[in-house]
Amino acid sequence: MGDDLYIDFVGGKVGYRLRAGEGRDQALLKAVGFKKGIIPSVVDATAGLGRDAFLMASHGATVTLIERSDRMHAALADAMARARAEGGPYADIIARMTLLHGNSIDLLPTLTPEVVLVDPMHPPRGNTALVKKDMRQLREIVGEDVDQCDLMRAALASAQKRVVLKWPSKAPPMDGIRAPSHSIEGKSTRYDVFMITA
Repeated sequence: MGDDLYIDFVGGKVGYRLRAGEGRDQALLKAVGFKKGIIPSVVDATAGLGRDAFLMASHGATVTLIERSDRMHAALADAMARARAEGGPYADIIARMTLLHGNSIDLLPTLTPEVVLVDPMHPPRGNTALVKKDMRQLREIVGEDVDQCDLMRAALASAQKRVVLKWPSKAPPMDGIRAPSHSIEGKSTRYDVFMITA
């Protein structure tokens, strides 16, 4: 794989979705708790390509992104700087995004997140369809999330309102984690929502 990892919040799919004004009816936004008059504060514990964080921030959420891969963190920082320099709505969105470098298992206990989004590297697909190039790059860079159960436990211990696990729709539940309060189905993704009760 070449060193051509490039994250773009202004052009491409992400920028198109912003310009098209995609609404709050998306499964992710429902899962993290967007409602009329309610805009959650979210920690994206597995920032990756930053698309989910950008989407949530574009709808007004304050989002803290945590990325432990040096290379992914650098690519995200570069993408955020370029979007900020673009000005206008892009700069406004980036102003609601804070990027941290480190392991979420260590960082989450130091934060007081309302909502934690966990999107670990998903189990290998059962079909033979080729995963898109950027997702293949992401998997090659960050590898398997062998500590994903520990991350979920850290998220459940830290979140004040809910934890959302982004998971393939046909994949079995994550081992050793309690059943979700409810799930929201996307096209190929399931959002397992774990409500936190006092």
